[in-house]
Amino acid sequence: MKWLNYLRFSRPEPKRKPFSAWQIELTTRCPLRCRMCIREKAKDWHGSDMSIDDFKKLIPYLKDIETVVLEGWGESLLHKNLIEVIRLVRGVNGPQVGFVTSGHGLNEDYISELINAGTDFIGFSFAGATDWTHDSIRINSDFKMLINSILSFNEMKIEKKLETPKLHIVYLMLKENIFEVPMLLGIAKAIGIEEVVLTNLIHVINRWQDEQKIFTCTDRESYKEIINEAEIKAQELKIKLRLPSVSPRYVTVCEENPLRNLYISVEGEVSPCVYLYPPIPSPFKRIFCENEYHIEKVSFGNIFREPFHTIWNTKKYTEFRKCFMLRKRRFDEIYSYLWDIERLIRLKMSSLPDPPELCKTCHKMLGL
Repeated sequence: MKWLNYLRFSRPEPKRKPFSAWQIELTTRCPLRCRMCIREKAKDWHGSDMSIDDFKKLIPYLKDIETVVLEGWGESLLHKNLIEVIRLVRGVNGPQVGFVTSGHGLNEDYISELINAGTDFIGFSFAGATDWTHDSIRINSDFKMLINSILSFNEMKIEKKLETPKLHIVYLMLKENIFEVPMLLGIAKAIGIEEVVLTNLIHVINRWQDEQKIFTCTDRESYKEIINEAEIKAQELKIKLRLPSVSPRYVTVCEENPLRNLYISVEGEVSPCVYLYPPIPSPFKRIFCENEYHIEKVSFGNIFREPFHTIWNTKKYTEFRKCFMLRKRRFDEIYSYLWDIERLIRLKMSSLPDPPELCKTCHKMLGL
């Protein structure tokens, strides 16, 4: 058992705000047809935007949040009030604000507005280190345009003598593009990117996606050599590389961490995470470890129609979070016996309380 993977769940943490991050979906519209998206072949996709008046209803709550992530299942750059939204968040004392984007629609004027609005961070979505690979996976995207947008951002930041927005690359690993990761690191260095985040394909809805995910649901590690090569190259180039696990590991609380994070849909529905409230009819399809499931969408209330504290303290939401709290508490008990090997052997991770029912078939609960 690799206990070091779990120490971060047990160590005392410094005083902080009540919430780490709120992910707020501004739009479900997107001009891309990415092959790894749940929109691929999805019927009755609900495309809409959050109104600026509705967004303003969230402002009183943002002082208790460390980071506001303005994204969901759509392209945030399409929202006509994005700049105003960023300025509104920046007017609140404390939270950082940013988003991940395909870069679609960026030009020098838009880049300048995003910088001047005070955007703290922007992630750029890549699916390859060559235009052919990237453009064939992220349909309607433009690899060269994406590179030029990053260069323009960095040029303007230098000209204005600014450190923000911090730019990073988000790279979804697939079997079709995993071998281009080392090449991507070289490109990142050349265009002034200091951090690359590699991610797994978590929400799988069709056979192609299931075959393309690089992780396994068994203990067998996959693509170990290419990942090791990427880690070495990142060190050489002094690029921060964030890697997910590519084989299952026990976690008490998934990376989405519904104890300190949440998701607000374009309509104001409050859900524990983006994977539990896609803009498609309920129930929605999910393939987990090669088995097909149909999952009901999860909303514990609408923040545009009722106070947030009422939603947060509902019985159903409280019980949902309690599952993770009990798992964490149980692990803390196990960790406290690390010095007692015999006792530790008797305490197995399998004795952890179950996560919420709808989370049992999510790859995030495998630590992926």
